[in-house]
Amino acid sequence: MARMYPLVSKAVLCELFGFTRQAWYDNRKRQSGYQMEEVFILRQVKDLRKEHKRMGTEKLHRLIAPTLQKHNIKYGRDKFYILLREHGLLVRRRRRRPKTTNSKHFFRKYPNLVRDIEIMSSGRLWVSDITYIRTEKGFVYLSLVTDAYSRKIVGWCLWPDLTSEGALNALKMAISGEGVKQNLIHHSDRGIQYCCTDYVNYLQGSNINISMTENGDPYENAIAERVNGILKNEYDLNETYPDYHAALEATKVAVYKYNNKRPHRSVDFMLPVDAHKESGSLKKHWKKREFNTTGKEATEYKPATKTSDKK
Repeated sequence: MARMYPLVSKAVLCELFGFTRQAWYDNRKRQSGYQMEEVFILRQVKDLRKEHKRMGTEKLHRLIAPTLQKHNIKYGRDKFYILLREHGLLVRRRRRRPKTTNSKHFFRKYPNLVRDIEIMSSGRLWVSDITYIRTEKGFVYLSLVTDAYSRKIVGWCLWPDLTSEGALNALKMAISGEGVKQNLIHHSDRGIQYCCTDYVNYLQGSNINISMTENGDPYENAIAERVNGILKNEYDLNETYPDYHAALEATKVAVYKYNNKRPHRSVDFMLPVDAHKESGSLKKHWKKREFNTTGKEATEYKPATKTSDKK
């Protein structure tokens, strides 16, 4: 037979713990309010993640901030991070993939013109790179040209092989859409696609200065590498598509979202399409990696925030 315990009223329990019944009810009401706020926030995050599946916490927090303000909800960045972590909504890092650069060729390799260069407007420095996308029928290759000031993708081409046509088509798109400003520099790695006669001749014929990495260090072309990573890790271009045409449609969507909907740390959390119209120095919300005398990394990459799941 179950043992029976005498019922104790809320008033007695509250007296034992040193607060009134009204305080107990007020606390329950506040807790209920907090839970409703969290449900609302999680719903906003899930809606954003439908378009930005791998967008990090800080950017999500900034994007939903106006909505939270309209509803008089105050929710700090660190608390927001903890909420997403508790509900399994943080982004997990993925392993890096092989590169597509072949620099073992006999074409001329140009010096690096952009080391420590200061850029104050768009149309002064373009950076280019090539990455691959998987399909069920094999790899296809995405060539990108990005404006280094605004981080806007100004030219791109998805091509079925690694010949120079893909890179050249991306360059032609950039020139057609942006024009060529005086003293524009084109910076890339030393891959054969960028060193070959056709590509170099097109740059020179368009009065674009040529710059290339010198030491095989990915940080010499860090902006282009970063754009590749964002498109693949945040906008699903690391998935395997049925064929070239499916990959092409996915690329169109990814580039549009990147340019028009994704705030960027390197341009004061502006959208690249908006930053492209600016001039002058744009605030960067990240810290540069440092290296010790042995060439090994001395400090980890950390954004200029306390906690974030950003890469």
